[in-house]
Amino acid sequence: MSNQQNQLALIKRDTVDVVAEKVREFQSRGEIHFPANYSPENAMKAAWLQLQSITDRNGNPALYVCTRDSIANALLDMVVQGLNPAKKQGYFIVYGKQLVFQRSYFGTMAVTKRVTGAKDILPMVVYEGDEFEFEIVRGKKRITKHVQTLKSMSSGKIVAAYCTIIFPDDSEFTEIMTWDEIQAAWRKSRQNPDKEGSTHKEFPQEMAKRTIINRTCKAYLNSSDDGSLLMQHIRRQDELIDEAEVEAEIAENANKTPIDIDDYRVDPGPVDAVPDDHSGASFDDGQSAFDFDAAASDPVGAGAGPDF
Repeated sequence: MSNQQNQLALIKRDTVDVVAEKVREFQSRGEIHFPANYSPENAMKAAWLQLQSITDRNGNPALYVCTRDSIANALLDMVVQGLNPAKKQGYFIVYGKQLVFQRSYFGTMAVTKRVTGAKDILPMVVYEGDEFEFEIVRGKKRITKHVQTLKSMSSGKIVAAYCTIIFPDDSEFTEIMTWDEIQAAWRKSRQNPDKEGSTHKEFPQEMAKRTIINRTCKAYLNSSDDGSLLMQHIRRQDELIDEAEVEAEIAENANKTPIDIDDYRVDPGPVDAVPDDHSGASFDDGQSAFDFDAAASDPVGAGAGPDF
């Protein structure tokens, strides 16, 4: 076996295997329940294959650059949320020495449906010329009228987008974003959306739908008081991504110009009131982040990783 293969085997043992055991521990204690069609083992295999080809912005392999703690925690976040990168439900991203699992909008929709039991999540784009009206009742937005015509659609001029989560009892939760808000969100992307030929330039309607889906689902999930292990990892992932983005940007600009830290404060965005009866099943509190050093020194912990 080559030296590289030996290194990969050691990394896998200290991350994937440990996390898999931890998930089995969660399952045995009844702290986590996966969807019937979800296989933690298959998701972990898909993740491991992807991780071997992921690099940082300098082309360095993520598995060698990132700390093993962050690798294990990224895998744990993925599995506890019941997501699989092979289904485009999320991606692994390198921020400095930290590896982070970030949900795609497919993943965000899957998690939202799992937590709330939502029947549907419906995004819509509002074009210039549409008849569009909404009201706000007790802090909750509700679309009262949206009439779209072929003429307004063919104009291609987006003025807003909205998304509605429909629950089993037919109650709704809606978020609305103006075109300016959507573009502001895009400017935070690392995918250079302003570049000619970018996906945002070529398919603005579809990208606007993705943006409003993420905003709506995150607003609802972050407003929930559900203290389950699943919700802990949903919140932890979102917070970690915000922190990692700020730290990476600060590090990148450290030797360029003085930095005003106020410029990097995260704006969580407006959050509407949330119904009390859609918080999903509640589980016992569990370990929300994996401590590699603790596991390595503890025979039980070393084999107690998430069940991916």
